[in-house]
Amino acid sequence: MESAQPVVTPEFRTATTADVPALVALIESAYRGDASRAGWTTEADLLEGRRTDPEGVGAVVDGERSRMVVVESDGELVACCQVENRDGHAYFGMFAVRPGLQGGGLGRVVLAEAERFAREEWGADAMHMTVITQREELIAWYVRRGYERTGTISPFPYGDARFGLPTRDDLAFELLVKKLG
Repeated sequence: MESAQPVVTPEFRTATTADVPALVALIESAYRGDASRAGWTTEADLLEGRRTDPEGVGAVVDGERSRMVVVESDGELVACCQVENRDGHAYFGMFAVRPGLQGGGLGRVVLAEAERFAREEWGADAMHMTVITQREELIAWYVRRGYERTGTISPFPYGDARFGLPTRDDLAFELLVKKLG
């Protein structure tokens, strides 16, 4: 029986400025527009417009306390994530897996690498992230990987097009935390 997912052998590296356009395209494809519907991480039913832009990704790539992880397989960009050092804990964001590769285990591998890096390189004792509260399936995925729902809710930045154009008026973020000890 053939696998529905292509075999991916991930190679990790730190992003450079030259990667920014490809990273923006990957992140957009995983979350927005019709192309994102090929995967399960789409936000297309909640938000329209852009998920990020070259300036936002570039700020992570160039940040002193952040690392943008690029994941390649056979020389092609297949996933990425942001890890940011925040004094004792790390923040995880800008996580994207190419839509056609979602559901095959690559996301788990990328998340584990981000956690390893934060713990071993920065001595972080926890990983934090925020997830849109309406993304129950995604939150459940993180909970299965050891993240805890904190109940700490922050408002969605309505009116700031850098975060997308909401299609509903009840969006908010919940803080998820995992001890890395």
